[in-house]
Formats: sequence, structure tokens, C-alpha cells
Amino acid sequence: MNREQTLKKAIEMVTGHREEDYGSPEDSFDLIARLWGDYLNRRITAVDVSAMMALLKIARIGTGVATDDSWIDLAGYAACGGEIAAKGRKHG
Repeated sequence: MNREQTLKKAIEMVTGHREEDYGSPEDSFDLIARLWGDYLNRRITAVDVSAMMALLKIARIGTGVATDDSWIDLAGYAACGGEIAAKGRKHG
């Protein structure tokens, strides 16, 4: 899979059926942040969630047995995190 195919697939994943199935990344990452924050007893943000999910994908890639999906998901988490961060700067 080349970089264009990876990015196109990531776009398809973050703008397609996943949002219909799970809701917006902002809402999903906010919920995950609240749950992780409660568990860790500290504040976690939606941007933190996207960064930590990206780190999860990087860890999987680091095992040497990652699939194309790991790279696609990594690009998707980066795109969602960047968008959430940009929206926060506009409103914050």
C-alpha cells in the first residue's frame, strides 16, 4: 500500500461509516477521555486520547507484525486529533 492509498483509506475510515456507527470523533474521544480520566484520577482530553491511540498504533507497528490497518489507523488518529485540537484553539 502506498502513501496515497493509506491516506485515502484513512479519510474513508474517519469520514465514513465509523461516524455513523460510533458518533463523531469529538464525542467518542470526549467519552473515552472521561472514562480514562476517572480511571487514572486525572484530567484527560480528547486530544490526549487521539495521541495515546496513535501511540498504541505505533507500539503495534514497533512489534514488526503490524498490518496496513495499523498505518491507516495511525493516520486517522492524527487527522482526528489535529481537527479536535484546531477546533479547541478556535473556541478556547
